[in-house]
Amino acid sequence: MNQNSPSTGWKSVFLRYETLLLAVLVVEWLCFYHYGTTVNRKGMVVGFGTLDRQADILRHSCEIGLLALALTPVILTAGIDLSVGSLLGLCAILFGKFWHDQGLSIPAAAGLALLAGALGGGLNAGLITLLRLPPLIVTLGTYSLFRGLAEAITHGAVTYTDFPAGFLFLGQERWLGLPTQAWPFLLAAVVVWVLVHRTTFGRSFRAIGFSPEGARYAGLPVGRRTGLVYVLAGLIAALAALIYTARLGQAKADAGTGYELFAITAVVLGGTSIFGGRGSVTGTLLGVAAIAVLKSGLACLPAVMRLNAAEEMSGMLTGALLLLALTGSMLPKILSALRPRPQAG
Repeated sequence: MNQNSPSTGWKSVFLRYETLLLAVLVVEWLCFYHYGTTVNRKGMVVGFGTLDRQADILRHSCEIGLLALALTPVILTAGIDLSVGSLLGLCAILFGKFWHDQGLSIPAAAGLALLAGALGGGLNAGLITLLRLPPLIVTLGTYSLFRGLAEAITHGAVTYTDFPAGFLFLGQERWLGLPTQAWPFLLAAVVVWVLVHRTTFGRSFRAIGFSPEGARYAGLPVGRRTGLVYVLAGLIAALAALIYTARLGQAKADAGTGYELFAITAVVLGGTSIFGGRGSVTGTLLGVAAIAVLKSGLACLPAVMRLNAAEEMSGMLTGALLLLALTGSMLPKILSALRPRPQAG
């Protein structure tokens, strides 16, 4: 049979992981639309099916989406970064302090916050690539370091507020029909997608994740490129901090708490192997959408609303999704190990 026949091409499209995840996302959305949408006594549609709710799903998923985009190249290289949520909180506090206490303009404070994010990512990069320390241990340490610095700067009590309306527009208004923060998120998604899928620099991430030694023998600067993905992660985390601050109208030390779990879940759920070497930005975006719809949809279900347990159920189901995604990533190796091998001779 011709391997390039139209039927083979269609099968390759429909059996792709991203296509299957998209189908699951559509079913998830339809279920929440059916069970979480009602009509009140005035004949108005309320709950999950409203346009305002869909806009809120996009609005509230931008920060986690940015962190997931940042983590995709990191995990492709077989690394991990547990510090992105804490770095988001630190950059939010530094932005507020630069503007409120130091009297800098919003653009100058934002620029310094982005620089701080890049430096935080650079610290991870240096410890991992120069000292050859495990990424899990390094970022677990900087996870506590960045959060501790944010608490120390604010003494655990200071919250920066009263930001100008021009800055708050970034997180609380709409532009061209979409929440304003959706536009920088979409721009970041395009940039990361092009980097990962359309440049030789980005394609090397898979080679590094699949076999670092093989990549070195092929002449790739493994240490330099691995370090750059952590710097990029820090920079994007700082951007997420600015959007987070604009959305809430305040910068506080606990900003971004737990966001790293949701971001890692989105990346792994999107098909990126936690062992590196395989994954896509498209899958990550679908993973972010699946988690965002899950969190918003649960809050609209009557039974969950009666129990007032949307946050608790969202956390439990997100953890379950992460375990399920990790188990799914191991299935090919398990099946390969169980497959009988032909006898020699």
